Amino acid sequence: MDCARPPAPVTALLRLCLHALLGGLLALAAVRAVGDGAPRAGAVVALAVLMAVVYAVGVALRPVRPRTPAAALWLGALGVVWLALLVVSSDALWTAFPLYFLLLHLLALRWALPAVLGTAGAAIASFVLHGQQVTPGAFIGPLLGAAVAVATVLGYDALYRESERRRELIDELVATRAELAEAERTAGTLAERERLAREIHDTLAQGLSSIQLLLRAAERALPAGDPARAHVEQARRAAQDNLAEARRFVKALTPPDLEHGSLAGALERLCSGAPGPAVQFGVSGTPVELPTPYEVALLRVAQSALANTVQHAAAGRAEITLSFMDTSVALDVVDDGRGFDPAARRPKEPGGFGLPAMRSRALSLGGTLSVESAPGQGTAVAITLPLPVAGAR
Repeated sequence: MDCARPPAPVTALLRLCLHALLGGLLALAAVRAVGDGAPRAGAVVALAVLMAVVYAVGVALRPVRPRTPAAALWLGALGVVWLALLVVSSDALWTAFPLYFLLLHLLALRWALPAVLGTAGAAIASFVLHGQQVTPGAFIGPLLGAAVAVATVLGYDALYRESERRRELIDELVATRAELAEAERTAGTLAERERLAREIHDTLAQGLSSIQLLLRAAERALPAGDPARAHVEQARRAAQDNLAEARRFVKALTPPDLEHGSLAGALERLCSGAPGPAVQFGVSGTPVELPTPYEVALLRVAQSALANTVQHAAAGRAEITLSFMDTSVALDVVDDGRGFDPAARRPKEPGGFGLPAMRSRALSLGGTLSVESAPGQGTAVAITLPLPVAGAR
């Protein structure tokens, strides 16, 4: 009676009790036959021992599993020995009770119920065979035992299935919590990387760039041959080297979407992988190299606006355009969805990406964010950032 999964402590205890019950009842039948001096005491002892051996062999064999041919064959052999024992000893009828549980455990329910009923009928027939006084108890006892066994097994199976469902739900909950925690850690890491890149660019890189420009002006102002000129040039080169190092730090903190390509490539991948409406991407003007904070801000605004389009706009199509102009760079996200009234929109919506967050990104880089929309007329989100002065990146 092996199982696919290791038995729980309660299940193992029930099996031990079943083994002990069957062994005890067989021993009782053998002892009573010998003690009462029954004429067929030797046959009773031999058949009791044989039944115990057949039972032990079935318990030890791995192929004997619930709903398998091996289990049916083992139960057939055990039933034949039990019927033979029932013929020579009236005490063998008490072993019908543990046999009920074996039948219900190893056979499919459509076969187990008739087998239990047949076992109860054999136990009742043994009263007549051995000339016992036929009373209502002779019929009620085996049938009541069969009913108790059926109710117990069916109740246990229902509890087991419910326990398995709860275990699966708990496993899913733990897995979901782990995934959520990992997503939060990843989001926090990306946000921190963006913040550090922005801080390095806005403070260290800009400061070193300013120092370099001032030292270059001082170098030009010094007369040729001035001893301080060499020190100023050395300081300017040190500032230039540290500025390059700061830019490498900013590049290393670039979001994964920008690590393996340009901003235009990242936006094109965003459009091609977006669910829901068909999204087109286009570039106008002559592309120029942008500082990493600019690329991050434009990419994040595109992601947020497109996410709002997918989740809330019910749009059929959308378009993202990256425009390079003489003094600025702009990103437009336009859709033909249901639209909304920007003036009536609350600052925050549950589950939303939030226009305030996009506007904050634009303002942090000296840019602007505009939203044009009306109910039933789609939405257009545009962010415009001033191009940095050459040498200030």
